[in-house]
Amino acid sequence: MKSATTSKEAAKSVFVRSINGLATTLAAVITFLGVPPLYGKTVGWVQTYTAQNYGTGWEDVTALIWFAICGALIFFTARASVSTALMMGALAIATRFF
Repeated sequence: MKSATTSKEAAKSVFVRSINGLATTLAAVITFLGVPPLYGKTVGWVQTYTAQNYGTGWEDVTALIWFAICGALIFFTARASVSTALMMGALAIATRFF
């Protein structure tokens, strides 16, 4: 009885790790494709805002930090969304077949 439970937990663990790995990989691809358009459309506004409110001379630093923020925003949003979608899809398949 214990070995069956351990076997089920191990299979579940492998499945969850696989889902997380796939979600992370897809999120990296989405980030690669999504950061340039978001950054390109918003960096000018962010630099102008920084210069108006914090003084000139911070534009280059702001651009670098804004690039990292755009990457983090897209990556973590994509990973959460893809992971949720994959889990819901897996649950739908599991309930249909089992």
